[in-house]
Amino acid sequence: MKYEAVIGLEVHVQLNTNSKIFCGCSTQFGNSPNSNVCPVCTGMPGALPVLNEEVVNSAIKIGLGLGCKIAQESVFARKQYFYPDSPKNYQISQYDKPTTYDGSVVLKNGKKLGITRAHIEEDAGKLIHIQDGSLVDFNRTTMPLIEIVSEPDMRIPEEAYEYLMIVKQILRYLEVSDCNMEEGSLRCDANISIRPKTQEELGVKAEVKNLNSFKAVQKAIYYEIERQIDVVESGGKVIQETRLWDEKKEITLSMRSKEEAHDYRYFPEPDLPPLVISTEWINKIKASMPILPSRRKEKLMNDYGLSEYDADVLTNEKDFADYFETVATRRNAKILANWIMVELLAKLNKKNQNIQDSPVSAENLAKLIFLIQNNTISGKIAKIVFEEMFLQGKTADLIIKEKNLVQITDTKAIEAAIDDVLEVNKGAVAEYKAGKIKILGFMVGKVMQKTQGKANPGLVNKMLKEKLDA
Repeated sequence: MKYEAVIGLEVHVQLNTNSKIFCGCSTQFGNSPNSNVCPVCTGMPGALPVLNEEVVNSAIKIGLGLGCKIAQESVFARKQYFYPDSPKNYQISQYDKPTTYDGSVVLKNGKKLGITRAHIEEDAGKLIHIQDGSLVDFNRTTMPLIEIVSEPDMRIPEEAYEYLMIVKQILRYLEVSDCNMEEGSLRCDANISIRPKTQEELGVKAEVKNLNSFKAVQKAIYYEIERQIDVVESGGKVIQETRLWDEKKEITLSMRSKEEAHDYRYFPEPDLPPLVISTEWINKIKASMPILPSRRKEKLMNDYGLSEYDADVLTNEKDFADYFETVATRRNAKILANWIMVELLAKLNKKNQNIQDSPVSAENLAKLIFLIQNNTISGKIAKIVFEEMFLQGKTADLIIKEKNLVQITDTKAIEAAIDDVLEVNKGAVAEYKAGKIKILGFMVGKVMQKTQGKANPGLVNKMLKEKLDA
């Protein structure tokens, strides 16, 4: 292609504080419309905002997590605009002096994507459109937000998708937001433009809103790139505008002309003093920071000898990595990782549960693995035991005792079972003697069946082969 895309993203993160950014109203999602409101968040005359300290703590955490600089003095501004769901007719945000700025994230291929700023602001309300008009719910008004604005460093939709995944992962590790897109606690707008590959100057951008999933972001960017190329190739000009993503038709639609910064008539918020953040405050937050995903992935690989793939899966969610490290040792790390990623994750997904809700604790899973490793039970029996552990919440020891599932390691008992199988399957014995070595697996299966899966598979294989070769 003779064109390249230039992509920047604006990610709006709703913080999980108990109260709103400038008042004491609850941030509880799902309450009845207009019940979490007060004179401050509905913009009543004379009502004054008071900044929530927890919002600043979260902003500093996010800034540090994204490698940003923390401004020791930042200023709130009024962003003027009229929407029916904005009762004050302005938004308290930050403009030229944000709290955190100049950060970056690094993609898996090593490409560094810049972050211009991560500033504090308040949310607007919510319009609910009905047949004869629209209703306004002000519960979301003045919810605390951090807007993370990227540099226009992305060139393909896949980079935008990976960027979002990394940012979301960091936010969840920091525990500042649940990042639930369905409830609106993570929202994204994409700014897209095209230019000839030989051109340095940026093209005219369109901003795409109404993106309710990372896949939607990717699809919308693909569509918008093609649309803009078609406009230019047909002799037209791309105009600066805001467009909506139609999820059903998978197209973008023009919404309104895109405002410039001067259209918002920014000026310092007169009801809030400058936000002053001391070095001590920043250092206190630094000391409380968790190990972030990239560092934790390295830790799992170095400390436990896990493969890059296993470490990547386990560190995708902080709770999974915590669960693993609670009981992990060098000896059990690989088998523990497999059981978490395959058996446990499958059952949790089926029940739509988080790992915090797992009926099998990390300690009990480790005990099950120990029983496999010391040959008390076979891997096959372990799956039966795990099923019961997940259903009933019991320990492996108790289930094994109740169901008499202890592995048979008595060579005499195993030999008796082998003799019975050889007697019944003389045809298979003859095939083996004739050189059909693969029939050994069939014979091992028959012995395991004879012992109800309790015989030690390694012993069965060894003893059976010895008998057949003799």
